[in-house]
Amino acid sequence: MGVNLSVLILAKNEEKNIEACIRSALFADEVLVIDDISSDRTKEIAESLGAKVLQRALNGNWGEQQTFAMQNAQCDWIYCLDADERISHRLAEEISRVVAEDDRRYAYQTARLNYFWEQPLKHGGWFPDHGIRLLPRKGVYVTGFVHPQFHYDGYELKTLPDDAYVIHYPYRDWEHYFNKLNFYTTLVAKKNREKGKRASFVDIIAHPAWASFRMYILKGGWRDGKIGFVLAVFHYFYTMAKYVKLYYLERTNEHVGDED
Repeated sequence: MGVNLSVLILAKNEEKNIEACIRSALFADEVLVIDDISSDRTKEIAESLGAKVLQRALNGNWGEQQTFAMQNAQCDWIYCLDADERISHRLAEEISRVVAEDDRRYAYQTARLNYFWEQPLKHGGWFPDHGIRLLPRKGVYVTGFVHPQFHYDGYELKTLPDDAYVIHYPYRDWEHYFNKLNFYTTLVAKKNREKGKRASFVDIIAHPAWASFRMYILKGGWRDGKIGFVLAVFHYFYTMAKYVKLYYLERTNEHVGDED
């Protein structure tokens, strides 16, 4: 008898990751991949492993895409997984236990262990990195663009043991890291601008310094060695980029308004 679970994977051009991701989820009755119109072999590889693939444009709306996946799932329980993640054996055991008990009063968050160049990050705020992942399918939906928010009214939230974690490989190389940094800081700045938020030059100076200090000193990033230092410094620039882009978005809009 299988596990009454649909593992939901959002993907785009993930031919290097999708096989390992799906193989980690094959204990589930269904693996459903929502493919953002990939131009590589993502769809072909996923289908060859027995996954069901539906193609749908993301259009920058993660929440809507995840809700679409939930609406098309066939099982009573769902687990949300990204293409650059893997379900560990210990996590698969815990998920199977919860689904077998089938107590649909609860939703579950699980830990995530991030790897950078084969090194696990267990400090600096990177672990346990809890996220809502395992839920009964009925009545659940997601909203949000940059940071999706799960809506699970009527369910009590529980946390699975931290040794039952999902493994995450967020960056293929440094080029990939900086491309994502540029993409996400632009997206955050635009969304904050749409919400009416503003940034001063003091924000540009103060927020990055505090974010880096908190990651490296207060949250113990120094305990991860050289990569802990590198990531704390880069977090400074990530935070600065968010505020710089918002700061200049405001001024661009003001100049356009003046011309009108």
